[in-house]
Amino acid sequence: MATRYWIVSLPVQSTPASLWSRLQEAISKQSFDTPLYRFNVPDLRVGTLDSLLSLSDDLVKSNNFVEGVSHKIRRQIEEFERVSGVESGALTVDGVPVDSYLTRFVWDEAKYPTMSPLREIVDNIHVQVARIEDDLKVRVAEYNNVRSQLNAINRKQSGSLAVRDLSGLVKPEDIIMSEHLVTLLAVVPKYSQKDWLSSYETLATYVVPRSSKMLHEDNEYALYTVTLFAKVADNFKTAAREKGFQIRDFEYSPEDQESRKRELEKLMQDQETMRSSLLQWCYASYGEVFSSWMHFCAVRVFVESILRYGLPPSFLAAVLAPSVKSEKKVRSILESFCNNGTSTYWKSEDEVAMPGLGGEADTYPYVAFTINLI
Repeated sequence: MATRYWIVSLPVQSTPASLWSRLQEAISKQSFDTPLYRFNVPDLRVGTLDSLLSLSDDLVKSNNFVEGVSHKIRRQIEEFERVSGVESGALTVDGVPVDSYLTRFVWDEAKYPTMSPLREIVDNIHVQVARIEDDLKVRVAEYNNVRSQLNAINRKQSGSLAVRDLSGLVKPEDIIMSEHLVTLLAVVPKYSQKDWLSSYETLATYVVPRSSKMLHEDNEYALYTVTLFAKVADNFKTAAREKGFQIRDFEYSPEDQESRKRELEKLMQDQETMRSSLLQWCYASYGEVFSSWMHFCAVRVFVESILRYGLPPSFLAAVLAPSVKSEKKVRSILESFCNNGTSTYWKSEDEVAMPGLGGEADTYPYVAFTINLI
């Protein structure tokens, strides 16, 4: 599948059929590796020249917006597929791969009646795509909120002993809680463990001798218990802090542990469900935006062809997918079909652009713009 296509239009001097067969022949002879397809633009409502000029000023900007939303959704799909380990599939519009939808484009009359004013069609496309973009922002924000909560919990689980959640490291038998006695948890730098073991009994009065036991260690710290009389706990904490030992606030509660475990499981399940449903939504929405984009391109070809070649509308639209090395040759072939009076519209480097035409269409004697699928 090509990822970059040109949509072009050429002025018709005799009949569209004869121009099409001449173009096919020229491409097959001189650039046989360039796929070529008709791009079927319907007979749209022209309106006034002023309305066309006014509309064409907005076409490039609107195109960039629609294209941007298409790429945004595509990137979101790629990220979700990577995270979920889902094999990347072909993106589709109503079951048709997007490249096939482009190369076999058919105007949807039910969705965009051809008798509607062009401005109305363009505005409808813009509104629809903007709605999908807003929807995407809301859905992604909800998903990221759940992911942030999970990341925060995981950081607590995997951080150093100075910050991590200790509930999973402490068992009921490690803690003594009575009317007079209390067990504290001390986070001791690994290089200070000897100092802790030799000094903790003297950091306050009424510390139970030999009550300190190591529960866990990581790369930086060791976690120790110490049991003492509750009334001296504050004095002990102050003295410990002065020696560089951190006393972590901790209250053992099996109910809290179970509740945290359930919360974590629920968040993981929520994240999985949301990601799966958001991925399905992205698949469907990408198809919708891509379809809107191709209808928009048809309007753009129609408007720019009239502004370049004049009225009544008489042009042939085509889709090509030249390789980088064939581009120059294909440009030259297309230009050869524009030598019958239309070259007066061509903007050379030191001439002023023809009013109403935007972007790369100004650079060539024929209408042309690029579709980047990625």
